[in-house]
Amino acid sequence: MATFIVLVFIAGYALIAFEHTLKIDKAASAMLTGVLCWLVLLFGFESMPAYPGIDLATHPGTHEFVNRALFEHLGEIAQILFFLLGAMTIVELVDQHDGFKVITDKIATSDRVKLLWIISWVTFFLSALLDNLTTAIIMCALLRRIIRRKENLWLFGGFVVISANAGGAWSPVGDVTTIMLWIGGQVSTFNIVTALILASLVSMLAPLLVASFFLRGKEETMALAESEMKNKPQWALWEQYTMFVLGGVGLLSVPIFKAITHYPPYMGVLLSVSVIWYLTVFLHRGKEDWIRQEYSVSNMLHRIDTPSVLFFLGILLAVGALDTSGHLHLMAEGLDRTFGDIYIINALIGALSAIVDNVPLVAACMGMYEMTEFPPDHDFWNLLAFCAGTGGSMLIIGSAAGVATMGILKIDFLWYLKNVSAYAAVGYVAGIATYYLTH
Repeated sequence: MATFIVLVFIAGYALIAFEHTLKIDKAASAMLTGVLCWLVLLFGFESMPAYPGIDLATHPGTHEFVNRALFEHLGEIAQILFFLLGAMTIVELVDQHDGFKVITDKIATSDRVKLLWIISWVTFFLSALLDNLTTAIIMCALLRRIIRRKENLWLFGGFVVISANAGGAWSPVGDVTTIMLWIGGQVSTFNIVTALILASLVSMLAPLLVASFFLRGKEETMALAESEMKNKPQWALWEQYTMFVLGGVGLLSVPIFKAITHYPPYMGVLLSVSVIWYLTVFLHRGKEDWIRQEYSVSNMLHRIDTPSVLFFLGILLAVGALDTSGHLHLMAEGLDRTFGDIYIINALIGALSAIVDNVPLVAACMGMYEMTEFPPDHDFWNLLAFCAGTGGSMLIIGSAAGVATMGILKIDFLWYLKNVSAYAAVGYVAGIATYYLTH
């Protein structure tokens, strides 16, 4: 029964991977996998004297313990989902008001290589300022405005994932795992920036250089599809700038809000949505009824891709079950016993984070290793932040940025595996090698 939960998890991932072949939406497979993993977890507790990693003697009430664990994981998942809903609402609102034309009109190149470099650099630094999830949502909205062909859109989306995760790894607020280590005292602000910025840059530049070789000489038609141009009002330039500034300030204020109040980021993004809601109503006063209704924040909520949010929920529920069962902790302990070398351990943890969520993996490592063994700012913690942050790029569902990009751009799992994963792996290995050579 202990291994059955792992089999269910693998089977669920297979259903997600073959979404287009089976004609079954990945959200349905993810939710099914998430619920089944928790059911197996419950029956596993009841049928076994000791479940992996957990002392049942301290948890005599099986249902009570599983319900409490589910409630705790759901609380953490809800934070991500509400943040995702808020950020997607703001980005959708800016996009519908042509706010991103402020940027896209200034991108004059149709050369795919130049465009790829521009998008990647913007993503890298924006991710360090905001976080990789928010940045991925913003950049996907930009890509939809300037790229017509699906294959190019997916390829650029893949590099958004790589660049967002690379940019988030070296910033204390760029990735949730880096935030965990920062708050826990394992890394300090100045150290994590100076220790990882070069490795993070290389992890973005290496895939870019390889891709530039294969994409040289090819162009992209930069224009909106005709279907997207119909029945849209012509917004005044000041309205486009106003919405762009409102959206930008709203998203940039989230990390500031968190730093001041120490509330989770979803509180900041909900505050931003509510303020922009008021300001949008004021902006549209005096306009026709259909414009006020069609381009209101409430209507943007209807435009949000709900299946993508449910997909996120299912994946995180499944990973939460593996975390509660103790499998992730046992996996981390097994790596430590088998290898012992911090470079190999962290490299494998990063690779595993492409399959399961990096948050419980990092949490397991933080619980396993005392600060007396690895003091603050030790190479182990720096590498853990880098590998857990960038390793997820090797699969489209290996990071929050990847899952969001997959949902927004409808990227196929197997297509990403065939066309982007190798680029991400090159960057991952190159980044680890850079850190090793410079420390």
